[in-house]
Amino acid sequence: MTITQPDLSVFTTLESEVRSYCRGWPTVFDRAQGSYLFDEDGHTYLDFFSGAGSLNYGHNNPVLKRALLDYLERDGITHGLDMSTTAKRAFLESFQNVILRPRDLDYKVMFPGPTGTNAVEAALKLARKVKGRESIVSFTNAFHGMSLGSLAVTGNAFKRAGAGIPLVHGTPMPFDDYLDGQTPDFIWFERLLEDAGSGLNKPAATIVETVQGEGGINVARPEWLRGLADLCRRHDMLLIVDDIQMGCGRTGPFFSFEEAGIVPDIVTVSKSISGYGLPMALTLFKPELDVWEPGEHNGTFRGHNPAFVTAAAALDTYWTDGQMEKQTLSRGEQIEASLRAIAMEHAHAGASYRGRGLVWGMTFDESARASRVCRRAFELGLLLETSGPESEVVKLLPALTTTPEELDEGLRVLARAIRETA
Repeated sequence: MTITQPDLSVFTTLESEVRSYCRGWPTVFDRAQGSYLFDEDGHTYLDFFSGAGSLNYGHNNPVLKRALLDYLERDGITHGLDMSTTAKRAFLESFQNVILRPRDLDYKVMFPGPTGTNAVEAALKLARKVKGRESIVSFTNAFHGMSLGSLAVTGNAFKRAGAGIPLVHGTPMPFDDYLDGQTPDFIWFERLLEDAGSGLNKPAATIVETVQGEGGINVARPEWLRGLADLCRRHDMLLIVDDIQMGCGRTGPFFSFEEAGIVPDIVTVSKSISGYGLPMALTLFKPELDVWEPGEHNGTFRGHNPAFVTAAAALDTYWTDGQMEKQTLSRGEQIEASLRAIAMEHAHAGASYRGRGLVWGMTFDESARASRVCRRAFELGLLLETSGPESEVVKLLPALTTTPEELDEGLRVLARAIRETA
């Protein structure tokens, strides 16, 4: 594909240097449909990024778009703070009937603000309020958001440094297999909890991702997650699962923790909960934890009603019959088979892969190669991003609605990009 030089002058002169994704994809996007984006020069790009996981149902999904347009055309409420609206009621009813009740999950639903880090901040604040303790335990290579509370439980040194102040009241522990299987699970964590001389303040909660997306596609084993849930229960700590990127079906089930058979005390959800890329976030928690005073945690954009509309449509369309989970797991097997073949072809370069459902990562002995692969893939018309503390992982995050043919197309481009960046 021949890429002409787009006019990026207004972005480079007016927009802040903090911009990042646009540096890896130097074009001006104009339209999007399904699994494809189109730039203003007419080039087509297959999307294996999905808005960092916020577009699980693809771009401009026609079912969700129709629901949104109908709502806007009848002058439905757009901004509602936490007022009761017909759109919020429809979402809550769908979420209860389609998601919570079939899974026997008894959660209260809180709308903390429009983004994932809002959901995490509310979860941390609530855990501290309930337990009367300040300390939170997180895990190596975790990512939970860019606001100060979320950064305090995030592992990435570069992102943490951006805070500009000390990040306190958070303690990191080893994620699953962080020590390459050399020590039993949680031996260090439990020893610190039991030793009065350890210096560890008793935590209010632990916060964990079942698959660390930004941290490098590190997949926790179900038995490790069950062990963590048991540890929290025995030591009177709340278990918070951050399902912002891995929830809404990304790993197969609607919630990524379902495979492990655990029931977290608090769950954070965002990204694809609206289904359409509209800002929306939830903090879910067991009813006995609902100790908030009215207005104790609030925000202007908690009630983004167009997001409620598309969220309800997504649940009613994709999650009533169990087919989405089966489809995601099947297409995950398709990706895994292709990555296995690529890894065998490039075994001399230390190629390896890992993932679940429709989130996968590929690494090489040379950590810088991942960035070269993603850059070449863009030139060939495929959008990929890197992840991991050194951007050493090629991350695949296609929409759940991506067809088998589109997956094959993207995987062929990936294989070519890897060959051409040896």
